Amino acid sequence: QEPLVESGGGVVHTGGSLRLSCVASGRTSSGRISRIDNMAWYRQSPGKQRDLVATVTSGATTNYADSVKGRFFISRDDAKNTVYLQMNNLKPEDTAVYYCNADILYYNDHNDAFTDLKAWGQGNLVTVSS
Repeated sequence: QEPLVESGGGVVHTGGSLRLSCVASGRTSSGRISRIDNMAWYRQSPGKQRDLVATVTSGATTNYADSVKGRFFISRDDAKNTVYLQMNNLKPEDTAVYYCNADILYYNDHNDAFTDLKAWGQGNLVTVSS
């Protein structure tokens, strides 16, 4: 089972809004989730590197790239192991594949071991048409 599963991408006109969601699986081959630390969203446009968009710590402290400040909002629901990215006033330059990322600590009951994983979502295309 994939550790992170994203949803919510699509096509929107300039000025529109979308919300991305990313759920961490409660149990993988590494065991069950013991703790999730930092969660984040990245994006990658064709021919460009993957850039950090927003982060949220376990204490709910947020940080944003300058290009999205005031338009994008990251949040998390720890009861649901989920991170969200609310994107408002979208612009064509926001078009990209968006990836969620999380620092997850797993616990394996069978061997009493912890595994720290920096997990990635599968990517979700957001297209903003002008």
